[in-house]
Amino acid sequence: MAGHSKWANIKHKKGKQDAKRAKIFTKIGKEIMVSVKLGGIDPEGNSKLALQNARANNMPNDNIKRLIQRASGEDNSTQYEELVYEGYGIGGAAVIVDVMTDNRNRTAGEIRHIFDKCGGNLGETGSVAWLFERKGQLTITLENQDEDFLTLEAIEAGAEDVVVEGDELIIFTAMEDFDKVRKIFEDKNIAIGQAMLTKISENTIEITDIEQAKQLIKMMDLLEDNDDVQDTYSNFDFSEEIMWQL
Repeated sequence: MAGHSKWANIKHKKGKQDAKRAKIFTKIGKEIMVSVKLGGIDPEGNSKLALQNARANNMPNDNIKRLIQRASGEDNSTQYEELVYEGYGIGGAAVIVDVMTDNRNRTAGEIRHIFDKCGGNLGETGSVAWLFERKGQLTITLENQDEDFLTLEAIEAGAEDVVVEGDELIIFTAMEDFDKVRKIFEDKNIAIGQAMLTKISENTIEITDIEQAKQLIKMMDLLEDNDDVQDTYSNFDFSEEIMWQL
């Protein structure tokens, strides 16, 4: 997929190596709590995706149960709201930041500070969203699996694209086909690791300067490390030569 940018690849690899599991669990925990509050434990709704991603990241079942109980309880007064920040990084790369926060003023200040610190500019709502399209994304571990068979199954189910990243098969779908494709795999007892909606841009920005590439990665890392940030998306791209220098 043309819009599957270098940041998506780098983030995917970093996520596999990242030892900061507590931070990962915090992000997933917020996702579970908000999903349960909004729709309960709907077997086909957002809570299913949140729970599936929790298990894909090896969150203990006891942790998941406690989060569901907290979200379902009347005594839980913490209110999170989902917000989206948009802007540009150095070199003109478009950036979208999805957050879940209990204090929008605090979060806005922190996100703006990261953009400014790394040579970027936080923009207005809609400033870069038009460059991105919502897509479904499914991840399947290839261990003891036939890559060609799974690829054919994905295409026949209605996938738009299939990408191999290391030992994983990443399947992209149109947003309206996401649930259908996911259910086809589940009905065939093919284990899905992560299942989520993502944002992909078909218009990538080629970064040819190594210092700009480093600054962009630094900015995206700082955003990812923020406790309120749930996900980040960008459309920058650069050569394998620059990749090796990062």
